[in-house]
Amino acid sequence: MSKSKKLDFRPNEFVVYPSHGVGKVVSVEKQEVAGFELELFVIAFEKDKMTLRVPTNKAIEVGMRALSTPDVIAHAQKTLKGKAKVKRAMWSRRAQEYEQKINSGDLIAIAEVVRDLHRTDEQREQSYSERQLYEAALERLTREFAAVAGDGEDAARQGIIDILMSRVVAAA
Repeated sequence: MSKSKKLDFRPNEFVVYPSHGVGKVVSVEKQEVAGFELELFVIAFEKDKMTLRVPTNKAIEVGMRALSTPDVIAHAQKTLKGKAKVKRAMWSRRAQEYEQKINSGDLIAIAEVVRDLHRTDEQREQSYSERQLYEAALERLTREFAAVAGDGEDAARQGIIDILMSRVVAAA
């Protein structure tokens, strides 16, 4: 195992795991599994009260990544400002696509889901499953925005809502 691979993610660093969102590397530990010694990143997802162990040599392969750069955050904010794109496909098909985008770990794809599923009070009601997907995407986006900005999730969430609401004002 090369030394450089191990240094991709360090303890106390925030990382993004595709299917779980933002977590914090707690430590790097060695563990014996089936007679092989494995080196693992131990990642804590405090909000979900969950700990994940990811083999260091598989981290990149499974899509684990560092937090987004300010450029990517700016691109995600621009995406949120865009016009919602809702395909005419059946809801089950769209829901599946939204789910894949949320679990991709791709911040821009997640921002697209938030943008496309956001509703104002004047718009038609969301179904339960639409609301669930919207909340899941918003949560992922909020956590990463907050971790990158270094401020609280409430401020990050309000910032996202403000961007979404600014579209409504612009369209009026």
